[in-house]
Amino acid sequence: QYANLIFGWERSGQDAPWYMPTFNHDNLDQRTAAAGHARDWIEGNGATDAVTDGATHPGDGTDAYWSAGGSFDNSGPVWPGEEVTNQTAQNLPQDRAPMTMNQWSNLPNEDKIGNFWVVDPNTGWAYWANRLDREQATSYLLDAAEMTAAIEDKVFNGFYYYGIHVESGLVSPDQHEEFLNDGEQHHAELEDFLQGIQNGVMYDDGQNPLPNEDSAPAAFDFSTMRPVRIFTMAGEQYRYLENMGSGNHMIIRNEAIRNTSFVEQATVLEDFYNQSLTQAVKDMVAPVSIADEVPNLRSMLMSWPEEGPYTRWLPTNWDEPHPEVDVARADVTTVNQAEGVPQAFSLSLADVIRLSGEGRGFPHHAGRVGGHNTWWSLRTAGHGESAWTIRWGAFRGNLHGTFPGTTSDDYGGVRPALIINSSN
Repeated sequence: QYANLIFGWERSGQDAPWYMPTFNHDNLDQRTAAAGHARDWIEGNGATDAVTDGATHPGDGTDAYWSAGGSFDNSGPVWPGEEVTNQTAQNLPQDRAPMTMNQWSNLPNEDKIGNFWVVDPNTGWAYWANRLDREQATSYLLDAAEMTAAIEDKVFNGFYYYGIHVESGLVSPDQHEEFLNDGEQHHAELEDFLQGIQNGVMYDDGQNPLPNEDSAPAAFDFSTMRPVRIFTMAGEQYRYLENMGSGNHMIIRNEAIRNTSFVEQATVLEDFYNQSLTQAVKDMVAPVSIADEVPNLRSMLMSWPEEGPYTRWLPTNWDEPHPEVDVARADVTTVNQAEGVPQAFSLSLADVIRLSGEGRGFPHHAGRVGGHNTWWSLRTAGHGESAWTIRWGAFRGNLHGTFPGTTSDDYGGVRPALIINSSN
């Protein structure tokens, strides 16, 4: 009646927000990283004027207060917690807007696990639909509370503010049963939902190890895997892309190798194969042929449905005859037993286009972004020194053919792919 709640965080042309990580690492201390008009820490007579006391963290609590490259020295300490200097970090972008458990139930199985919130209206608990890695933070569940005109009619004199009480809980896999049997009337599908998060997938793919469980190559049955499945093999985490038949499977490193550039691809890929792969993995790698001079394609030759963020998904004229496009379209990575050599490679533009779509290795824009929100360059060059690249941030998952080929930063880089043969 008095406020409209804005759930999720999705703003055209803007990156996911940045925050200052908490200094309080004591799991028995319930004070959170609350800034601005906070009520987390009450001292003296209490924070009665909606301005003083209450805060436990630097900042004024407003949107976009923090940005990339920021830091804060908590010596003193100024705020509760360790006397260290923290660097700003970025929230994960949401793959889709927050939804109810019933809406989640109607999603295809391949879309049920990802970076988004699911709310159980039976209990009020909200769940992040993915496992969180170390130093990762969810996207916003609640972005704003906008007061309605009804509050003005109700409050004739004085002041008002909207307060939100937040309680968080972390559930480890061995606590699922304890949580499900706590006396609350949880949604009927919650047990399957939690199991899916633990497994990283919402379908049975045999006895394959869990996504974050580092395992030897012999532990995997790749014939039962489906596209987008994450798995960790011999110290490297991969994303399964497709079953190519004859025992061949295309996989890609889940996260791009940061601080590497398009012009360094050959060296980066060779180092990855020689230094990062164990001999057991090398023994499975199938031979492929990658031309020394890979095709280039000028970005200006490609047409798109419309301009703007999240729209550069597939070019509309990809299948139309054109000499330059014909060459780029033919650059598809396949096994070449006769002339190829076992190696790591970067996907071509043709590979990405072929693998993009529902039920494929890259089912949607967010699915094309590298692990931990990283951009990555393809092997297809653009015009001059530019390169075709999968973007991140405000343009996440978009195909861009004008990305500077010399760009090397902490937000992305080269993303090695492999074709492995499980019958070897």
